[in-house]
Amino acid sequence: MLITNVLADADAWSTKCFILAPRDGTECVVVDPGFGVTGRLREALGSRGLRPVAVLLTHGHLDHTYCVTEICAAYRIPAYIHPADNGMLSDPFSGIGDDFVAQFEKLVGPTWTWNEPTDVRPLAGGTVLELAGLQLGVDHTPGHTPGSSMFNLSPRESATSFCLVGDVLYAGTIGRTDLPGGSRGQTLTSLKGLLAMPDDTILLTAHEGNTTVGIERTANPFMRQAAEWDPGADNA
Repeated sequence: MLITNVLADADAWSTKCFILAPRDGTECVVVDPGFGVTGRLREALGSRGLRPVAVLLTHGHLDHTYCVTEICAAYRIPAYIHPADNGMLSDPFSGIGDDFVAQFEKLVGPTWTWNEPTDVRPLAGGTVLELAGLQLGVDHTPGHTPGSSMFNLSPRESATSFCLVGDVLYAGTIGRTDLPGGSRGQTLTSLKGLLAMPDDTILLTAHEGNTTVGIERTANPFMRQAAEWDPGADNA
């Protein structure tokens, strides 16, 4: 299986835009096309002979969705997002807080306008998407945003499993929970799902280095906290 990524512009948090495909020369899935990735994505797809069939969004924050409409229109493909984050495709500033709004406005300028994709399809936790010859398990993992989702891949030819975790978890820490719709308690509950995975599961993070469940189980203080977390006490 082919897993590669192109980075969004560094001044927009260098979000990873993943490309998932069975191999070169096949259909593929694009995940989280962030700020300024369209040209680099086109080059990466062309060099490998890949044909996108869908865009998957781990959540609705603008550094993960900035190019989604352009890419969906260019390839005539749908975008998938959990319904709890749909509002951020209508109003991309609604989920990022005033500080980030100011930073984005500085980046894009006063004349920037937004159009949401014309074909938006819902993600549902506990389901499996069959796209581009791949099976992607969907976990609804709120906490960073209400609609945060993770995508699980277990390639037939490999004993190793992969999980695209979005911004729910980074190596050694977690994504912010103080932005609109965020919840520390919900994040800890969501991390319990990761703790149930095998230690050699590779966690493909949306920013900076990737990691594994085993590393995070022992090195990440939030994973240790999640192990003791009582979801019934979630009032964060």
